[in-house]
Amino acid sequence: MKKLSVIITGATGMVGEGVLYECLHHANVEKVLVITRNPTGYSDPKLTEIVIKDFFDLSSIRNSLKGYNACYFCLGVTSLGKNEEEYKKLTYDLTINFATTLVSLNPEMTFCYISGAGTDGSEKGRSMWARVKGKTENDLMKLPFSQVYNFRPAGIVPFLKLKPSQTFYKAYKFVWWLFPVMKVIAPNYVVDLKDLAAAMINASLTGYSKSVLEVKDIKVLASSDRI
Repeated sequence: MKKLSVIITGATGMVGEGVLYECLHHANVEKVLVITRNPTGYSDPKLTEIVIKDFFDLSSIRNSLKGYNACYFCLGVTSLGKNEEEYKKLTYDLTINFATTLVSLNPEMTFCYISGAGTDGSEKGRSMWARVKGKTENDLMKLPFSQVYNFRPAGIVPFLKLKPSQTFYKAYKFVWWLFPVMKVIAPNYVVDLKDLAAAMINASLTGYSKSVLEVKDIKVLASSDRI
């Protein structure tokens, strides 16, 4: 089975931390590099962390990004309180800058991007965040990576204790009780974070038939050893 050397961004957030945890405990992931603004607090023989404050300037760490065959890009911000220019800079510009650097160093890499349910692939809809996410997805797929997968989770059920610094920490305390109900009445709108992480790893190991994965695709890929 293929062995993975993985780069993770956003590892201090809810999704990124879950992906990091699963990578550290997965037999086919042999090396993990976290690029982060703040230390994760994790320690493991597989793990290397690089703390960098400016994700738009990767020149000082460029050489450290070589030799990896998967990237799980979990870094993201909420659109609340931001205009389109601000949100585009922190979503589209930042992601494409990071991905462009990686593909120049690791063209055989599989790039997995955490997008979101409702993303507008036409880039023409009324929702600002959905247009920006759609453009990000579309332009990632134009880069000459070996594979690009855009993951569109909706409601995400965490399995690690949430931290006050994580986005939607307070909101999750109030909506936690809804997740078991949603799993029954709207299964295509909620996914376990363990499944999301497993799907990203499996996409890197075995591939998938679609480049844009909705919740139902994530669940299929998570439960499959080979697609």
